[in-house]
Amino acid sequence: MATDYRPETRDHFIPPALRAPLEGRTWREFGYLLLSLPMSIVFFTFAITTVSLGAGLLVTFLGIPVLAAGLVGCRGLGALERARARALLGLDVADPAPLRGKKSGLMPWVGAVLKSGASWRHLIYAVLHFPWAVFAFCVSLTFWVTGWTLLLYPLYQWVFPVYAGQDGLQVYGDGTRDGTRNFYLDEPFELAVTSLIGLVLTLATPWLMRGLVSVDRVLVAGLLGPSRLATRVVELESDRGVVVDTAAADLRRIERDLHDGAQARLVALAMDLGLAKEKLLEDPDAAARMVDEAHGEVKVALQELRDLARGIHPAVLTDRGLDAALSSVASRCTVPVSVEVDLPARPAPAIEGIAYFTVSELLQNVSKHAQAGRATVDVWRSQDRLMLQVTDDGRGGADTSAGTGLAGLAERLDAVDGILAVDSPVGGPTTVTAELPWRG
Repeated sequence: MATDYRPETRDHFIPPALRAPLEGRTWREFGYLLLSLPMSIVFFTFAITTVSLGAGLLVTFLGIPVLAAGLVGCRGLGALERARARALLGLDVADPAPLRGKKSGLMPWVGAVLKSGASWRHLIYAVLHFPWAVFAFCVSLTFWVTGWTLLLYPLYQWVFPVYAGQDGLQVYGDGTRDGTRNFYLDEPFELAVTSLIGLVLTLATPWLMRGLVSVDRVLVAGLLGPSRLATRVVELESDRGVVVDTAAADLRRIERDLHDGAQARLVALAMDLGLAKEKLLEDPDAAARMVDEAHGEVKVALQELRDLARGIHPAVLTDRGLDAALSSVASRCTVPVSVEVDLPARPAPAIEGIAYFTVSELLQNVSKHAQAGRATVDVWRSQDRLMLQVTDDGRGGADTSAGTGLAGLAERLDAVDGILAVDSPVGGPTTVTAELPWRG
C-alpha cells in the first residue's frame, strides 16, 4: 500500500540548515536585499535633494513649503517600504498617525508636517538605510552568487569540459586552445574541494542574509511606524474606555442587586412590620408570628448585603490580604480548592483587588461550567509582576474568543497592562494564567 508523504512531512526529516538555501523565505529575503539598493538610492536621493532645496530656499517664503513637501514625499516612500517589508519579510508595521492640522489651509498643514515626528523619522530612515542597503546588497549578492557558482562548478565542467593538451595548453570542447597554462581544475580532488567550499557558502549564506534583514526589520519598525508614545497613547485611550465601561457595568450590577434583592426585602419587611403593628392589640399571636418572619427576612437581607459588599470589596482582603481572601473564596466553591499564596509583600491595593476578583470569577466558572473534581489556585511574584494561576481537572474547552466571561476578564486585565492566557483543550484540564503589574 502506497504511503502519502506530504512535503511538509518530509521537511521534518531534513535539518533546517540543509533546507534553508531552497526555502521560500530565503529567496524572499534575498529579493528584499536586492531591491533595497535601488529603493534606497531613490529614497536617499529624493530626501537629500528636497531637504537641501528646502533648506536653501529658507531665505524665501518657498523654503518651508518645499521642505514640508519633501517630508511628505518621504512618508509616501516610507509607505512603499512598509509594503515591501510586509510582502517579502512578513513584517507588518502599522502606518504612522495621519497628519492633522489644527485648521484647514496650507500653512496649518505645513505646520503639522514639520511638527510630526514620524515625518522626520522617515527622513532619518532615508539617510541611514542607504549605506546599509549598499553593504547588504554587496554582501548578500557576493556570497550567494559565489556559493552557487562554486557548488555547481563540477556541472559546468561536465557541460563545458576543459582539459590539458600534450603541449600543456588548455584545450576546450570545441578544439580551441588557450595560451594560459592549465590549472588542472578538472582533476577530481580540485573539483570536490571547490564544490565543498561552494556547499559551505551556500548553506551559510541564508543565515547571513537573515542577520542582514534583521537590521532592516529594526530600521523599518523603529523609524517607519508609529512612535511608541503614540502607540501607548492609543492603548491608554482604549484601556480607559474599557475601564469606564467596566465601572458603569459594575454600578448597574450593584444597583440591580440592591433593587431586586436587599431593597425589595426591606420594603416587604417594612410592610410586614406595619401589619404586625396593626395586629398587635387585636391578635398578639399573629403579630408575634409576623415579627418572627420579619426577623428571618432581616437575616436574609443582611446576608445579601454582606454578599453585595463582598462583591464590591471584601473586608477580609483589606484586613488580611490575598491569602485569607482567596481562601474565603475557595471555601465557597462547589469543588475542593487548594490555595497557595507565596508573596513577599502585598501588591498595590488596586492590583490586589483585581487579583481577588479575577480568581473569584475563575472559580465561579469552575463551579458553574467546568464539571471538575478539584481545582488549585497559585499566586506568586515574578520580578515586578503578580502571577495568578487557576487549574481544574474539568471538561476543558474554555476559550476567550467565544465572547464569554473570560473575554471580559481579559479586557479588564488588559486595562491595567495585564495578560490572561487560557490553556483549555477539550477534555481538560484547564489552566488559566493571569499576569498583573505588581504596582498599578
